Amino acid sequence: MIDPHIRMRHIHCFLETARLGSLSAAATTLHVSQPAASKTIKELEDILGVPLFDRSGRRLALTTAGKLFQQHAGAAMIDLERAQDLVREAPRAPSRLSVGALPTAATFLLPEAALRLAEIHPECLLRVTTGPNWMLLSQLREGALDMIVGRMPPAGAVEGLTFRQLYSEKVVPVVRPGHPLTRRDWDLRELGDYPLMLPPSGAVIASSVRSYLHSIGLTNVTPKFENVSLAFGRRVVQQSDVIWFISHGVVGAELEAGTLATLQLEGDLLGGPVGVSMRDQTMTSAEQRAFVSILLETAKAHPTRMNGGD
Repeated sequence: MIDPHIRMRHIHCFLETARLGSLSAAATTLHVSQPAASKTIKELEDILGVPLFDRSGRRLALTTAGKLFQQHAGAAMIDLERAQDLVREAPRAPSRLSVGALPTAATFLLPEAALRLAEIHPECLLRVTTGPNWMLLSQLREGALDMIVGRMPPAGAVEGLTFRQLYSEKVVPVVRPGHPLTRRDWDLRELGDYPLMLPPSGAVIASSVRSYLHSIGLTNVTPKFENVSLAFGRRVVQQSDVIWFISHGVVGAELEAGTLATLQLEGDLLGGPVGVSMRDQTMTSAEQRAFVSILLETAKAHPTRMNGGD
């Protein structure tokens, strides 16, 4: 039985704080004062008897209990909203699928699959959300997203989630056509002679890129830019000698068109699985199942385009 002291304001405040990682941001979103939001979270923690947030860092982080509560409370809120909509919008509300898209899947895989879904389920509204990995994972856990399409979540963020791999993809160093390093043989350490654009710390591929640079002797690298956005990265790289380490899927179309080029590295030292993340032990809709199948078919039909192979 639900504790009678738990109110909807407790749930709303908790979920917003977990999603935004900040009490002040959650208070702004909920149109309440920060002291009121802080009091509400404290009340909920007292009712549950456990701390839900680790307050030791600059950003509020969920404790293990907080992650568990977010996963189930968020899903329950989504179910309540759907029940409300079904009752209000009789006889039947249009189906909806909410998908989080990381940059590596947003430029080709997801658009291709979305068009195919529209053919099979024309009544389904596909809502696509882009953003940093931590934000999409938070929204997935609380039920605001049905799935995320992109890189496999880091090891510490997979609790309560399932991951189905679609393909394996390289991370590549991207430059403008005619970059000095494309015209001659070069040593890996020369990468440090040019300005670098690296994934920000919140990106899934950030640690592997840093580890690779460290392995070839480029320690304590200070990048000129941190970015995974195609629009920004493409423009900067095309107008400079910047070397951009990015997932192949983000720049695949540009590489095919010849507006960007890759530098060849020895071996496949950079890369990893791309796939679909969903909440564990949840009922999946017909649209969800259909979309996962479509994503698998799309990835299988375009292996070279997906993984950056020759």
